[in-house]
Formats: sequence, structure tokens, C-alpha cells
Amino acid sequence: MPPDVVSTLNARHYKWGGPAGNDCDGWHLVRTSELSVIQETMPAGASEARHYHLHARQFFYVIEGELTLEIERQHITLHAGEGAEIAPGEAHQAINQSPATTRFLVTSQPPGQGDRVAA
Repeated sequence: MPPDVVSTLNARHYKWGGPAGNDCDGWHLVRTSELSVIQETMPAGASEARHYHLHARQFFYVIEGELTLEIERQHITLHAGEGAEIAPGEAHQAINQSPATTRFLVTSQPPGQGDRVAA
């Protein structure tokens, strides 16, 4: 039996963060006890709270637009087709400093939900 096709049309959706508290969107494309793959959108000017993960290793990959990651007080800007890895324990924050909405993937192993600590 072939695997199910997953997209933002049928994945579990949730709202989070941003200036108004729920301006960003996320879709759980893969959600198991071993792996999480989430597609997110973040409008211009939005950011998440600075935090770190005790166990999760994350990889942010930009699909469309531009995303700034602050990792351990250093800023890097990712463009479409670029990504960056964040090790467990590294304080970080995703920020959209561009004038347009950005779309990106966040892969976490193990999943970062319940593993997040405010920094």
C-alpha cells in the first residue's frame, strides 16, 4: 500500500505567534515520536519567542521568501533554497525581517514540542 500524500490541504493546521499572537501558520506534515516536519508561514515583521530545546535538533529550510535566524546571538539570513541546523541547547529565534510573508520547513528530531525552554 503506498504512503498517504500529505500537504497543507490535509495536514493538521495550527496558528501561533506573531505580533497579534496568532499571525503565523503551521502544518504538521510528519508528526511521530521520532520526527517532526512542520511547514510554517510567517508574515512580515513576525517573530517567535527566543528559546532552546533540551533534546531536539532542528533544521530550518526556506521554501519561499527570507527568514532571519538568531542563533546564540548571531544573525543569519536564509533565502529560498537555503537552510540552517540548530543543535540542542542552542538558544534561537526565527524572525521575518523582510517585507513579505516567508514559507519554510522546520524539521525536528526528536520533535521539539514539549522540549522547548524559554531563553
